[in-house]
Amino acid sequence: MRFTDRVVMVTGAAKGIGAATARAFGREGARVALLDVDASGVAAVADEVRRRGGDALSLATDVTVAADVRVSVEAIVGRWTRVDVLVNNAGGFAILRRAEDIPDDEWDAILRLNVTSAFLCVKAVLPVMRRQRSGRIVNLSSIVGRGGAVAVTLHYATAKAGVLGLTRQLAREVAPDGITVNAVAPGTVATERFRSLRTAEETQRLAESVPLRRVAEPDEIAEAVLFLASDAAAYITGAVLDVNGGLMMA
Repeated sequence: MRFTDRVVMVTGAAKGIGAATARAFGREGARVALLDVDASGVAAVADEVRRRGGDALSLATDVTVAADVRVSVEAIVGRWTRVDVLVNNAGGFAILRRAEDIPDDEWDAILRLNVTSAFLCVKAVLPVMRRQRSGRIVNLSSIVGRGGAVAVTLHYATAKAGVLGLTRQLAREVAPDGITVNAVAPGTVATERFRSLRTAEETQRLAESVPLRRVAEPDEIAEAVLFLASDAAAYITGAVLDVNGGLMMA
């Protein structure tokens, strides 16, 4: 197994890509810390990891609050002494709006959820990783942060572009400490939220716009994350892995 006894911290792990990523790391032998503001949801995923033979810790955490993040990282280190992988997956948006209709407080909240949360988690784990002289950080961006291939709301696109800037600058800063930082930029993914908001006909229309003629499954994004966190990607840093079925080819 690729991650036997490595300690992996996954944010936004109660559902969707985060839950799929936590399960995948668990199957690969990792000790998985699952963080989410949804306490019952993240506990259920952690239970699933344990039932399958993995080692998991669920932590009810608001990753937009620095104190919450610090407490959770202290709990992880207290239990397992280290953090080998950080997956900054927490993010999203609630509703599509035109730029002029976005309330100021909603702009702030979306950037905080998608970008500031990643910064706060990075800030909390970096002293541990620097001390270890090793670490992998994988940030979840989006196709909308890479280009205008998908119609989406302005604050979310801006936030996901910000995640890419954070990824590149941080990669340069921490490389001398043996830490790599990369991003995954998914296209449309068939998460629970995606399925709940669209009819079968709408999903089919979206699928037909993708060269591979389907949307991604969360497990496919999880596998991209695991690759960037693995030894196979040891010489990759500051990179963005596009997983969009060919919808955007850079």
